[in-house]
Amino acid sequence: MENNTKTITTTTTASTPSSSTLSRTVVLVLRVLTFVFLLIALIVIVLTKETSETSDGESEIKFKDIHAYRYMISTIVIGFAYNLLQMALSIFTLVSGSRVLNGDGGYMFDFFGDKIMSYFLLSGSAAGFGASEDLHRFFKAAELPLNSFFGKANASASLLLFGFITTAIASIFTSFALPKKA
Repeated sequence: MENNTKTITTTTTASTPSSSTLSRTVVLVLRVLTFVFLLIALIVIVLTKETSETSDGESEIKFKDIHAYRYMISTIVIGFAYNLLQMALSIFTLVSGSRVLNGDGGYMFDFFGDKIMSYFLLSGSAAGFGASEDLHRFFKAAELPLNSFFGKANASASLLLFGFITTAIASIFTSFALPKKA
């Protein structure tokens, strides 16, 4: 008598996410980081004000008194709105598995939107740094120390610069998603 027994071996394979899912997750993380950087930059610059003693009395300087800081706030707000839209689209894509903007147009919107927005954020950051440096030098020469004011403005411009960096990195990932054309 023969004993025929079959041995059944089962192999379990760990389910690894596809590269597109991983890429979408990385882009979403970058968008969340951009959101955080822009939110903190906006709060810092809006709350920045300084009171100084002058020969005429007391004067107060706020961000809205300096045009470059107004531009910086504009870039923050526009970047914030664009980033919120992209975060919503990214979350929808991750949850549902399908894109809201299908076809080549959606990929092109992501790619060019990220490129344009990243350079827009960079220009706002540069305007903030430039204004802070020039005005700080001017006020120092006039013996009106506003170190705290310009330090906070520089902090906001730095956060805006980090927002540029995360958006620029996201644009690299969105370029990978562009359809390959012959």
